[in-house]
Amino acid sequence: MPSLEPALLVPEGRRAVIVAPHPDDEVLGTGGLLARLGRLGRDVLVLAVTDGTASHPGSTSWPVERLARTRPRETQEALHRLGLGGARVERVGIPDGAVTENEERLVEWLGARLRPDDVVLATWRLDGHPDHEAVGRAASRACAALDGRCVEFPIWMWHWARPGDTRVPWSRARRIELDEATLALKRRAMEAYVSQLEPDSTTGNPPIVPPYALERLMRPFEVVFT
Repeated sequence: MPSLEPALLVPEGRRAVIVAPHPDDEVLGTGGLLARLGRLGRDVLVLAVTDGTASHPGSTSWPVERLARTRPRETQEALHRLGLGGARVERVGIPDGAVTENEERLVEWLGARLRPDDVVLATWRLDGHPDHEAVGRAASRACAALDGRCVEFPIWMWHWARPGDTRVPWSRARRIELDEATLALKRRAMEAYVSQLEPDSTTGNPPIVPPYALERLMRPFEVVFT
């Protein structure tokens, strides 16, 4: 898989716009890339499609109201840990789990905020999670209308794809290398999402992002589909 330098992915003077279906997707999929872009001085905008409030159904420890307050704060802390404390975050306000039903709204919302010279990074449209896939489709459509560039990144794919899996567009895959220091920043940023990493004592459920899933996304590289 060919490597791709962040400076070439997001050239000088261009803005990186991350379209995240849920809080933590921006770190899991592109945290290392974001840290590297920050060191390059690139302007970064995070568009949070949902607030991730459907992550703990039935929990009295993490009710919807608490999640709605907590998860946006976790995003800000995660970006700070990546060295992107000045990055802007805009929230779309679509309900968690209902992005597909609101796809047209998201396309319009993105179209009103994106610039033709933005480099838009969104979850892959065939990732295996309906919210992720709807975000990928919406971002692709909004960019096409502006004649802009949309780059997709996988998250759930790493949990179901096998080496050489023909469902994955490997010919478009590019590898973003992460050195030890950058990977450490990504880990610290993900640790800001306490709501996702602790078991729920009120339901007996394990962490939303269990250790085995986290390790798959904490390798010394990230992948984008160009």
